[in-house]
Amino acid sequence: MNVLELSEQEINRRNSLNELRTMGINPYPAAEYVTNAFSTDIKTEFKDDEADPRQVSIAGRMMSRRVMGKASFIELQDSKGRIQVYITRDDICPDENKDLYNVVFKRLLDLGDFIGIEGFVFRTQMGEISVHAQKLVLLSKSIKPLPIVKYKDGIAYDKFEDPEQRYRQRYVDLIVNDGVKDVFLQRATVIKTLRNFLDEAGYTEVETPTLQSIPGGASARPFVTHFNALDTDMYMRIATELYLKRLIVGGFEGVYEIGKNFRNEGMDKNHNPEFTCLELYVQYKDYNWMMKFTEKLLETICIAVNGKPEREIDGKIISFKAPYRRLPILEAIKEKTGYDLTEMNEEQIREVCKKLNMEIDDTMGKGKLIDEIFGEFCEGTFIQPTFIIDYPVEMSPLTKMHRSKAGLTERFELMVNGKELANAYSELNDPIDQEERFKDQMALSEKGDDEAMIIDQDFLRALQYGMPPTSGIGIGIDRLVMLMTGKTYIQEVMLFPQMRPEKVTPKDPIVKYTELGISEDWVPAIQKAGYNLISDMKDVNPQKIQMDICGINKKYKLGLINPSVDEVTKWINKIK
Repeated sequence: MNVLELSEQEINRRNSLNELRTMGINPYPAAEYVTNAFSTDIKTEFKDDEADPRQVSIAGRMMSRRVMGKASFIELQDSKGRIQVYITRDDICPDENKDLYNVVFKRLLDLGDFIGIEGFVFRTQMGEISVHAQKLVLLSKSIKPLPIVKYKDGIAYDKFEDPEQRYRQRYVDLIVNDGVKDVFLQRATVIKTLRNFLDEAGYTEVETPTLQSIPGGASARPFVTHFNALDTDMYMRIATELYLKRLIVGGFEGVYEIGKNFRNEGMDKNHNPEFTCLELYVQYKDYNWMMKFTEKLLETICIAVNGKPEREIDGKIISFKAPYRRLPILEAIKEKTGYDLTEMNEEQIREVCKKLNMEIDDTMGKGKLIDEIFGEFCEGTFIQPTFIIDYPVEMSPLTKMHRSKAGLTERFELMVNGKELANAYSELNDPIDQEERFKDQMALSEKGDDEAMIIDQDFLRALQYGMPPTSGIGIGIDRLVMLMTGKTYIQEVMLFPQMRPEKVTPKDPIVKYTELGISEDWVPAIQKAGYNLISDMKDVNPQKIQMDICGINKKYKLGLINPSVDEVTKWINKIK
């Protein structure tokens, strides 16, 4: 890397790195470093009345340092927390050579470096449980400074809180911001509890293809890629549904998958194009059974994460304790808008949308129009867990017709805190009915609906062999974690959310500078001074440019021959 691309601190750290190597110290040793304690455990298990101090070996990042002559205090951060370490020169340097303390520790180590400490546990005069170091070893040198938060008069400086930086550099976010790691440990608890609950119910975890020839199982726009070996376009899956149902046809009692889905749609605080989803299918069950199963599942998860079946979100206490309210979707729309859509056809519903001042277009069929009305006027109003049930058939191409309500299906969506968390059906297992609904979806596609489903002929063939009565559900894991941790942005619960490409400062190629008579060696210095495009120099005083770049030459000790003002003037004249 060119030295001009580095900050002054980065240059200093690299110089320290080289000096350590010159001293015979490997800044990146390969050998195992054996630890026997974590910071949090040391504090929890400490006893003041122990006859012999506990001997420990710990490792972690050095996050702060206070040097007081021959003695110092540092704060060490391991994978569980932080602990203070007391270091004296004569303890870690028992022989005559004191370089480990005077040179390595005081001058060549930096905040963010990984070190190993062997010593004993004690309580300081200020009452803080600490480790008294007897040995110190460098385990890994950090050559980029961390944005360590500093406090003065109660005011925090250098906070790492810009959302874009935090999500893009999650590794830094996890190091310096308290509580971030806890969210992802809670996420792990959510998934572990979910998996244990399903396993104990006797259901089998499986894996299905991520690359699919037909994107099925949901109404969504897929990502397209090309499979070179077969010279054909493939799709990143938008759902696991149709493959899991094939396994029910094949004889599994219940199957589930926790995996990634990909939908080529927008990004906001509730959506990420790559997201984690659970899908579960169980034979001989219906959507009524699935509602009860879901209530118990979510209550169990909430207790595992929070110790109780409630969670505060956005200042509201949300209870996941069963049972939850059940409300038909058309009743919900009537309740919130005053319009009863029960007997209306597509054109009548379109007129209702116009009266409600909604933006709609001709590609939207009856189901899409109802979905738009519900999304705009109803969805955000359901804060406590609520099952919205009995959707019109036009909205549910994979769902069994309602056993007693004509034109409706046995489907529910679970709404919590104003957003959909789960979607479930009494699954359609009539192959003839399924084929007709796929054809209806294709008709919508021909009208321009790019989220309509494509006919999956192999899935229809599987249904023709017979699928038992089945209930299935999909639960968005990222939204579930948001609810269980009280977070309002999906990016807060995804380790590496999708981000726009980083902005890169445009720079002219070297040849554009050399065409002006500028030596190639000078180009990095000129761009370091802020003249990334030759046009940036066009209207600048030649003397200022000369001073700027000569200052760079001196500061970074580049050893280049400084150009005269007359030479710089010639460059500018050529640009003009």
